Amino acid sequence: METPVIVRAGECEVVSADWGRLTWYAGRKLGNSAGMTLGICVIRPGRANPTHSHPNCEEVLRVARGRIVHTAEGGTELEMGEGDVITVPVGFPHHARNIGEDDAVLEVAFSSADRQVRGE
Repeated sequence: METPVIVRAGECEVVSADWGRLTWYAGRKLGNSAGMTLGICVIRPGRANPTHSHPNCEEVLRVARGRIVHTAEGGTELEMGEGDVITVPVGFPHHARNIGEDDAVLEVAFSSADRQVRGE
């Protein structure tokens, strides 16, 4: 990219699932980032996204609203609340489960504009 690129609110990519949804705001597919992916993950109460990993990038996740348990490889459970941040290494299997009564809203950023995922 040689100039700033704006993606308007209606142009973001929304991916719905039975557990919640992902909304993508930046990445190569949207044409507004050559170096990272940025999005919001919403997990419904009592639900969890599938265990997955990212073979080509690191993930930084911040809990913007709600409470989750983040489960890492080997079953280690880490409870997280609003404002908590976790960095997930490249290739590390993980998933999040909403333990609150309302939607959990997670801000997610990846160190690649072409985020890859296994197991989701």
